[in-house]
Amino acid sequence: QVQLVESGGGLVQAGGSLRLSCAASGRTFSNYAMGWLRPAPGKEREFVASINWSGGSTYYADSVKGRFTISKDNAKNTLYLQMNSLKPEDTAVYYCAASRYNVVRITTYHYWGQGTQVTVSS
Repeated sequence: QVQLVESGGGLVQAGGSLRLSCAASGRTFSNYAMGWLRPAPGKEREFVASINWSGGSTYYADSVKGRFTISKDNAKNTLYLQMNSLKPEDTAVYYCAASRYNVVRITTYHYWGQGTQVTVSS
C-alpha cells in the first residue's frame, strides 16, 4: 500500500507559477512510476505528466509541454510538478498517482492522492 498526499496548490494569476508536491509513504517510492492528472470536460481525469521509476524518463500532455516539469526525488519520497506560465484553463484539482509498472506512458494507476486545488485567475 502507498499513501500519497499532495500539497502546493493555490490561487495564482495567469502567467504565474506554482510547484506541486506529492509525498509518498508506505512502500519503496523508487519502485513506482508516477503521474499527475486533473479532471477535464467529458473525462474523469486527464493526463498531465508522468515519470518512470528512476525519474530518467518523462512524458507530457501537449497542453502543458514546455510549461510544466515533472520530477521525482526518490531519496525524499516526493514527486513534484513545477508549473510555469499558468493559464486559466489549467484551473483544476491536481491528483498524483502511482503505478507499479515501470513505464513512462502509464495506463494503469494503483494508488491515488486526494488532490490539491489550483486556481488560475485571468
